[in-house]
Amino acid sequence: MATFYSEESANRRKSFLLALFVVAFLGVFGYIIGYVVGLGSGNEVAYGIGAVAIAVAFGLLSVAGSYFGGDQLVLASSHAKEINQQQAPELFNVVSEMATAAGVPMPKVYIIDDPSPNAFATGRDPKHSSVAITTGLLQKLNREELQGVIGHEMSHVRNYDIRFTLIVGVLVGSIALLAQLFLRYTFWFGGGRSRDNNNSGGGGGLAIVMLVVGVVLAILAPIFTALVQMAVSRQREYLADASSVELTRNPHGLESALAKLAADNEPLHSANGATQHLYIVNPLKKLGGGSALFSTHPPIVDRINRLRQLTGDPPMDQAEVRQLTGLE
Repeated sequence: MATFYSEESANRRKSFLLALFVVAFLGVFGYIIGYVVGLGSGNEVAYGIGAVAIAVAFGLLSVAGSYFGGDQLVLASSHAKEINQQQAPELFNVVSEMATAAGVPMPKVYIIDDPSPNAFATGRDPKHSSVAITTGLLQKLNREELQGVIGHEMSHVRNYDIRFTLIVGVLVGSIALLAQLFLRYTFWFGGGRSRDNNNSGGGGGLAIVMLVVGVVLAILAPIFTALVQMAVSRQREYLADASSVELTRNPHGLESALAKLAADNEPLHSANGATQHLYIVNPLKKLGGGSALFSTHPPIVDRINRLRQLTGDPPMDQAEVRQLTGLE
């Protein structure tokens, strides 16, 4: 039988490898861009190495900017308002319990005035973290279910997912921006040096091949790396589910909460494509509404079945699955 310790270990390993792949891809893509730009100069390798340095430096600067101010942007765009203990005593009590269980400082607590039940955590580390909960979540979940959800979000804080997803997201955005810049360069200036090189009789074939490879990568790279980002996000959700069980010692609370959140049809108006991956369930996409490959969250059925594995309970039967069909 699976345990939350084995789940945590497996998902940390998978998500680390995925993030490492994104970093490596950024470097390789930067090298190809530099090599293509330098075709015909006789210093293609030097151009490539220089482009790697520029690409990595740009990615790091973007990460630094988001590191210090990204959480406030997310909270502001989500229309979240900070509250105190007097305004929501039970919520503060549950957050405090889960923070103590996770061994992290008490995060700031925010409320999103929206009837759709959902929640997310953000920040750069456990000392600078926040949790945001919709009013719909507080109204529609009981205390046991609320503990499961808050345990999930505190797991994101403890496991540094709040930083992890931020960094991967910025790196993926950097790759997309580099791709756009390269395509624009190719459109306006592409082939200049390669044509000169071809006319001089040296390496014209290689110039054409490298130019084609660069353009193809520029078109496919943003799509491919976005898929990797989604895969990272899905792995972290599995990990946070398992970690929530560790904190609450009660998989049934989170299981019941996920079923309720999945079955709720209220749209979350404050969510958008840039923040959807932060929420405990995807606020923009319904289960079965498309391929899981393009989803930032694992299917609810899979998440519930993994929780049931931890207790030895049988997976959802067809009747239970049908109740969630078409929802996420």
